[in-house]
Amino acid sequence: MLSSIRYFRLHHSVLLSHLHTLLFYHTSPGKNPAFAPKPTSQSVQKPPKSDLFTSSAATHFNYSDFEPDTVLETLNCYANDWKVALEFFNWVETHCGFQHTTQTFNRIVDILGKFFEFDTAWNMIERMTKNPSSLPDHTTFRVLFKRYVSAHLVKEAIDGFCKLDEYNLRDETSLSNLIDALCEYKHVIEAEELCFKKNRDKEYDDKLSGLNVESTKIYNMILRGWFKMKWWRKCREFWEEMDKRGVRKDLYSYSIYMDIQCKCGKPWKAVRLYKEMRKKGIELDVVAYNTVIRAIGSSEGLIWP
Repeated sequence: MLSSIRYFRLHHSVLLSHLHTLLFYHTSPGKNPAFAPKPTSQSVQKPPKSDLFTSSAATHFNYSDFEPDTVLETLNCYANDWKVALEFFNWVETHCGFQHTTQTFNRIVDILGKFFEFDTAWNMIERMTKNPSSLPDHTTFRVLFKRYVSAHLVKEAIDGFCKLDEYNLRDETSLSNLIDALCEYKHVIEAEELCFKKNRDKEYDDKLSGLNVESTKIYNMILRGWFKMKWWRKCREFWEEMDKRGVRKDLYSYSIYMDIQCKCGKPWKAVRLYKEMRKKGIELDVVAYNTVIRAIGSSEGLIWP
């Protein structure tokens, strides 16, 4: 009961802070002329648009401290209008003294990428490097990779990965984020070519050197990618290829392939995989159990035990 009350109070406080930010932004004299001070005698010349957020507006309000969570929530409100989101992002920094964090930068990069404003997104990333409290992290480029690949700009996404030496982020985590993005948006062929040197451009060889591009995690991502594309024959071929290459299959490998067998109409093979996992001593999780139960149900229990 007490925990529920604490949660309600915290949630209520965040909502009030968020509402205050929205009201503050939209009722500032620069943003909304209706709230500008009225001229006392002679008419005052209307300021140009470039001066909408001038320091004179700051004298009209008592600015309170802006919390990062509040700024993030406000950016979420403008997620479908990148121009307004960027305007607010700059306004809260220049006129309210808010110091952007890595998280708030990541959000604006995500919004910009959603509308294909990739040049501006890279400008934001460069701004991040100017302050130790807002340096780019793996999430920054995971967001960028997903936006590039969702727009089918595969080469741009891979080239973005190649730039990560400049940010000391070219590692296996970033590689996994890139491959995950490629497979998530059904560019599995490109992911496989990149990792396993199938028609891979030689210019990428140096950027992938020293990285484990054939880890079980990478194989699982590509297997899941073929699953998303529903290329059942390719799923089977890739599963067999994993055995030929000596890949050590784990719980996630089996869970993905069990699901594949269920979806392609072969639930008895999913149960066979379950038994194989038990023999290997692989500890199952809820997902694996749910999959095998679904497989047994599809076969009306005829393949058990």
